[in-house]
Amino acid sequence: MRVAAASVNPVDWKVRSGAVREMLPVDLPAIPGRDAVGVVDEIGAAVRGVSIGDRVFGLGGVTGATAELAVLSAWAHAPATWSDEQAAGAGLASVTALGGLRALGPLRGRTLLIEGAAVEIAIAHGATVIGTASERNHAFLTSLGATPTTYGPGLADRLAPLAPTGIDLALDTAASGSLPDLVAITGAPTRVATVADHANASRLGAHLANAENDPTLLAEAATLGRQGHYTPRVERTYRLTEVREAHAHGERGRTRGKVVVRV
Repeated sequence: MRVAAASVNPVDWKVRSGAVREMLPVDLPAIPGRDAVGVVDEIGAAVRGVSIGDRVFGLGGVTGATAELAVLSAWAHAPATWSDEQAAGAGLASVTALGGLRALGPLRGRTLLIEGAAVEIAIAHGATVIGTASERNHAFLTSLGATPTTYGPGLADRLAPLAPTGIDLALDTAASGSLPDLVAITGAPTRVATVADHANASRLGAHLANAENDPTLLAEAATLGRQGHYTPRVERTYRLTEVREAHAHGERGRTRGKVVVRV
């Protein structure tokens, strides 16, 4: 694929820094980047359903996407409703969110507590969503259709008036250490999924949903995008020569949308 834009995810700077080398070893030197959007330049012999010149978004390996040319192992056609920057930010985010939500089962008619992202996708699947965030992001959550509340100690008390009949399910995308509280709030570890807190998920028996290069999840995200139910949020865009600055921005951890590198 001839890359138009690639996103910067937490896994990128964690791989670069060596923080996850035991779990995700990488041979150096390596080009960073997990997901991207662009135009198909060449096609492998066994590839079906895509043609040279098609605009696609998706995932490659642990590294390699932030480049002029990248190889994808899972992809979907990018919706015309998304800009290149938005499509670049949709790959890893959508398979992570959809994988975590899929682990929880049917969402329609259920009240879901989300710590982190995935709000739009959950609402599109029929859930009533309560989202945790700092107060500066409450208006943003409301604009997405969620009821906001703050995270941290006392969460159960704050949820009581927001969900009088209780919280059915919870999805943790932040790895903030709240998994034990989420199990207590929902009443069972089987009602909780995390995409980030590996240690506590194993200890408590909660669902652990790893981000997978699953083209069916990418296609589902693209369909939601075409229907207007999912729009990736881009906070800031950098040039390819500014990858260092893009990583530093993401590593500060106060982003409300995706950090994208324009190629």
